[in-house]
Amino acid sequence: MARILAIGGAHIDRKGWLAGPHRPGASNPGHWETEAGGGAFNAARNLARLGHEVTLVAPRGGDAAAGLVARAATDAGIEDCPLTFLDRATPSYTAILEPDGNLVTALADMALYDLVPARRLLSSRLRKRLTEADLLLADSNLPESALSALAEAASHIGLPLAVIAVSPAKVVRWKQSLARITCLAMNIAEAAALTGEPAQTADQWPALLSGKGLKGGLVSAGAAPVAAFAPGPQGAGEIILQPPALDHLQDVTGAGDALASGYIDGLLAGGSIRDNLVRGIALARLTASVRGPVRPDLSQDLLAGTLEAMPKPAHIQFRSQEPLA
Repeated sequence: MARILAIGGAHIDRKGWLAGPHRPGASNPGHWETEAGGGAFNAARNLARLGHEVTLVAPRGGDAAAGLVARAATDAGIEDCPLTFLDRATPSYTAILEPDGNLVTALADMALYDLVPARRLLSSRLRKRLTEADLLLADSNLPESALSALAEAASHIGLPLAVIAVSPAKVVRWKQSLARITCLAMNIAEAAALTGEPAQTADQWPALLSGKGLKGGLVSAGAAPVAAFAPGPQGAGEIILQPPALDHLQDVTGAGDALASGYIDGLLAGGSIRDNLVRGIALARLTASVRGPVRPDLSQDLLAGTLEAMPKPAHIQFRSQEPLA
């Protein structure tokens, strides 16, 4: 298994579950749930539970919420190395969800992330961790200057860089570093923020994003077809798959991070672009079928069982220098 250095968001997720259909402008009955979340953190926990050696570097406040994040990292088997700001609050994400798990609206209080300077990320201790890692995993929560410095440092030593987009407003922070990213996981709104125009169909995303300098990525749209493209020679090509229908949708929170996690897990094992994407789809299905952004019971055995039982995703398009297995 691989050594992964994860840098980015690790914060508090507060989810308000509505007891019935959302009524705008009215008081809606329901209940709250609080847990740890964050794009890089969700993916890091998934990858740790799949057997990888993961170190997390994430900004955190000096409050009780920081302890909740630390416990969640420990529970997942992650080495936790927080960047602590004692006089600040730990960032939080608050979502309102329909009873079926679909998002009504959300509020992100992430001001702390904007305070992280590039020099703090690239201290001698963290530079050493970069040289010891097999992959750098990051999200878009930190300032553009910090993300650019990370991408440059990874590129300088030939370290693969996988990125979780997080949001349309934040993914554009990577615009100047796209050529240094191995895989950028995003939804269609985040992809459109990078390209400046939406694709009419999923098969248009690889060309649009490659035209902006991105070497490889994933573009998802919930239950709609998902696109993936990767550089060569191994696993090179682009593929569009239609995920099989999910019988029981519980919570979409973290499903995109899970898709990225499964794909990265396959990428680290040297899998083909098709196998990696199918692996990501399987992990996304596992995550969306339970409440919470991650599966506490996730393991390689559980993922393998899901892959075996899952209906085969429909191929919409495949282009590669290698024949489709």
